[in-house]
Amino acid sequence: MFGFLFKGVLRDKTRSTFPLLIISAGVMITIVVYSWLNGFIEMTIQENARFDTGHIKITTRAYSEMSDQKPYDLGLVNFDPLIDDLKNDYPEIIWLPRIYFGGLIDLPDIHGETKAQSEIYCLGVNLLTGNEEISLLNLRKALIRGRLPSQKKEILVSNELVEKMKIPLGSQVTIISSTMMGSFTMGNFKVTGTVKFGIRAMDRGTAILDLNDSQSLLDMEEAAGEILGLRKEYNRRINHQISENFNRKFSNPDDEFSPVMIPLSKQNNLKNLLQVIDERKNYFIFVFIFIMSLVLWNSGLMNGIRRYGEIGLRLAIGENKHHIYFAMLMEALFVGLIGSMIGSILGLGISYLFQYKGIDTSALLKEATILMSTNMKAKVSIHSYYIGLIPGVGASLLGAAFSGIGIYRRKTSELFKELET
Repeated sequence: MFGFLFKGVLRDKTRSTFPLLIISAGVMITIVVYSWLNGFIEMTIQENARFDTGHIKITTRAYSEMSDQKPYDLGLVNFDPLIDDLKNDYPEIIWLPRIYFGGLIDLPDIHGETKAQSEIYCLGVNLLTGNEEISLLNLRKALIRGRLPSQKKEILVSNELVEKMKIPLGSQVTIISSTMMGSFTMGNFKVTGTVKFGIRAMDRGTAILDLNDSQSLLDMEEAAGEILGLRKEYNRRINHQISENFNRKFSNPDDEFSPVMIPLSKQNNLKNLLQVIDERKNYFIFVFIFIMSLVLWNSGLMNGIRRYGEIGLRLAIGENKHHIYFAMLMEALFVGLIGSMIGSILGLGISYLFQYKGIDTSALLKEATILMSTNMKAKVSIHSYYIGLIPGVGASLLGAAFSGIGIYRRKTSELFKELET
């Protein structure tokens, strides 16, 4: 029976062509948008983890309450023993101390007078000891001109700011800020290279310098603003479990300078953002099922009118209404599966193209202040391979189920009269 119905679907092009086109297009769009949302989620997590939040972050309790302001004067002091304990307890996690601070960058002329000046956001990381930060921040890939710092008092500056201030490579600039104790401070640094991260909020004006140079400039010897913890893969449940265990062991609610560990999902309102995106994915799939069901319902009604005589004849020769209804559902199932396969192939192909190429959205993110790459990419996951079956098969079956109800309204007493006409 199934073979007979399958051959009927393939041979009767008027019965299957239009539904196949609708299902294929719907499945393709579903997979592309689903993969695009996955890519957006992963990009949001990774960009924030690399530059700001880590998968988990350790700060003091006082610092965490004003974390948006990066109050390094409330940072962690004598953090080396804490990192040693963390490495013993969680050897699979990379622990990176950092200092974030703001200030002014001053470019002098040949007479030592200010030639150009601008606000700047500084990031103090371990550039000269180990390659973790260089690899994590993709500094070699982000380097536009010059070279990476190789000794003290050397910095990288965002390429956009260098072009704006017309800073020559190798020239000396002055960074002006305030120390951990609130006093005025300034330091001279050599610009060895320019970088571009593709993140508008950072490319507008960022300097990257060695952690030791940051500590010397800000009078923060053996101190850091934050300690970021990064795992190979983001796992929300494990991150929360590690944070709870750490806080039970090290954190004291009565001491505002005791360390506290915060998972990524509890920083920068990322929890709400990720939840909203997950909900939107489910709404999106539901909307496609609903719209495609309406279209296929109308298609089924039109198909039922065309097959009015056929159905009447099958009822007249004694075929059961349930059997005819079941046969129509099987036909819809075959159409849904074939359309889903075609749409999945097209959707996965486009998604893989977007995953490796991406789309430049810098024109749309000129005023962005969040850590988001301007090169938007999709992410094909294992769910992308079968997510299209939900709207493809589901809409096809719903459309056939609604339109096929008319079979039960046919009266046997009127069948021969219909056939005569």
